[in-house]
Amino acid sequence: MSEAIKVRRLTAEQAQTCASALADLLIDCVEGGASVSFMLPIARETALAFWLGVAQNVVRGERILLAAEDAQQRIVGTAQLVTAQPENQPHRADVAKVLVHRTARGQGVGLRLMLAIDEAARQAGKSVLVLDTVTGGAAERLYVRAGWERVGAVPNYALMPDGAFCGTTFYHKQLLSR
Repeated sequence: MSEAIKVRRLTAEQAQTCASALADLLIDCVEGGASVSFMLPIARETALAFWLGVAQNVVRGERILLAAEDAQQRIVGTAQLVTAQPENQPHRADVAKVLVHRTARGQGVGLRLMLAIDEAARQAGKSVLVLDTVTGGAAERLYVRAGWERVGAVPNYALMPDGAFCGTTFYHKQLLSR
């Protein structure tokens, strides 16, 4: 892992300030084929609107937003922890939009983000984490390395940015015993 990569938790104000850089990251990932809820071509306005919405979720305490920065303080990765859950699941959180810029892959950015997600979840009192990812994608290896357990896969669950169907695999991680 590169020591130059630092992960920090963004406040809502910082998320708004960084919206342009976060939009660039999202666009890079979607244009690189990541199935992260957006289709090609992805408009810059769409990406900006998404991040401004995330900032509002942070304001309401519904989400934790992490950013990974390189030595030049450029955002090269991000991950979210969705903490707002139903009344009967106060101990659970969803991990969403783990994104790493194509130029920063292979440098440990994803693993640093996942370790920071674990810590943020613990601080938020969450003990069960869940996520989903494209079946057979590179992210599956990351999640297994980070200690996540595979639950199962659903064929044709989502679409790739180019419109092709893709399967989705679900994972969970138990942080604390209850």
